[in-house]
Amino acid sequence: MSIMEADTLDMSSVLIHAYDMGDMIKSSAEVADYLYWKVAVDSSTEVAELKVLFNKKKELFEECERFGHYHPSYHDALGQVNEIQEKLNRLEPVRRYKEAEDRLDDLLFTISTTIAHAVSDTIKVPSNNPLPTGGGCSSGGSCSGKCG
Repeated sequence: MSIMEADTLDMSSVLIHAYDMGDMIKSSAEVADYLYWKVAVDSSTEVAELKVLFNKKKELFEECERFGHYHPSYHDALGQVNEIQEKLNRLEPVRRYKEAEDRLDDLLFTISTTIAHAVSDTIKVPSNNPLPTGGGCSSGGSCSGKCG
């Protein structure tokens, strides 16, 4: 067996395991909860009405934003956008959907981190967290220049 054939067999095994893992993730409680609340958000008339209102207020704000915070209606328009956003976030389907989305994101990040660190501790794993916790290059911290 040539080296190329061994690599092909190894890759097909990895892909089979990846598909199996994908199936396990799709049947997880986190995905079920996420999909349940996604349907709840999509079918809520209250959410739909607030989304329409939010988009109108957002368009008004974007018009004011073109001129910056010196526009006479800038702060009022921003306040209206934030008010509608807060109303949306207080609705149970939206709140629960965002919580389920965060739990699913955490699950996927944990799986990605586990796989990456099984290969090497120096592999970077992308995250949706706007405040990264790790140090090192590209993390916004001071760099000692001793990477790698």
